[in-house]
Amino acid sequence: MNIYQFIVGEEEEDIRLDVYLSNQLPDVSRNYIQKMISKEKVKINGQIETSKKFRVKQNTQVEIEIPDAEPLKIEPENIPIDIIYEDDDVIVVNKPQGMVVHPAVGNYRGTLVNALLYHCKNLSSINGIIRPGIVHRIDKDTSGLLVVAKNDKAHHHLAEQLKAHTMVRVYTALVYGNLKEDEGTISAPIGRHPTDRLKMAVVKGKGKEAVTHFRVLKRFGDYTLIEARLETGRTHQIRVHFSFIQRPLVGDPVYGPKKQKFDLAGQALHAGTLGFIHPTEGKFLKFEVDLPDYFKKLLQQLEAQYGK
Repeated sequence: MNIYQFIVGEEEEDIRLDVYLSNQLPDVSRNYIQKMISKEKVKINGQIETSKKFRVKQNTQVEIEIPDAEPLKIEPENIPIDIIYEDDDVIVVNKPQGMVVHPAVGNYRGTLVNALLYHCKNLSSINGIIRPGIVHRIDKDTSGLLVVAKNDKAHHHLAEQLKAHTMVRVYTALVYGNLKEDEGTISAPIGRHPTDRLKMAVVKGKGKEAVTHFRVLKRFGDYTLIEARLETGRTHQIRVHFSFIQRPLVGDPVYGPKKQKFDLAGQALHAGTLGFIHPTEGKFLKFEVDLPDYFKKLLQQLEAQYGK
């Protein structure tokens, strides 16, 4: 059994209990957290709280008890996936917002890996039973392109491209504020947050090198639509970097403002372009997918308010 305790900060005042705990435990699904609340596994200042809609208050202690994980058996599931390209070595998929890439505590079903295991006979074994075939990840609430390896040789080849920064990964994002520069580079090391170990942060002297290149696509008054190209691939890199320069992503529940203006399921971030050298054929492949509907509707809303 694992017990986690948190103290509610000033910016977290009046957030729903299930949302608050989901923000603190990003690797645990909100559905699982809601189950723990209903099973009397959550306490507020030592008192059991069974309502997921309870609003947390500043300086109160929130405690959640998570049972030890059961022995893992990741089952194939007949979940539709948007396959952009497939051959004997790789699969390129367009992951929807809201889908977790691979199983984790309290979230062993409904992931991209479950879907891939149903679709494919073979995936690379390098990352074990939890992450078969997974070369790189995008966050649950980030949509877009991923390449998955079907065999170990392909996995090694793709991993080397990531390490050498030769894999092309370009994202579209909507950030708060008006970026004055038309283009630029954010170079700031990323590591674990010094006080909140469940978050990432720019950590001088201790973090790993992280470089994000960006250019402005369009400005909407208090918002800026950007294209971000990853040179490195740290956890939450784009989200952390733009929060660091005080331009957090719209809809980001972890690195953005706690009270969001738009009714979004998560950050407005889409991995629209992916390019890599094919591990067997040696030729460069490049794929592009359009923005998802939720993102298009958000931009239409901004265009109606600020003009095209």
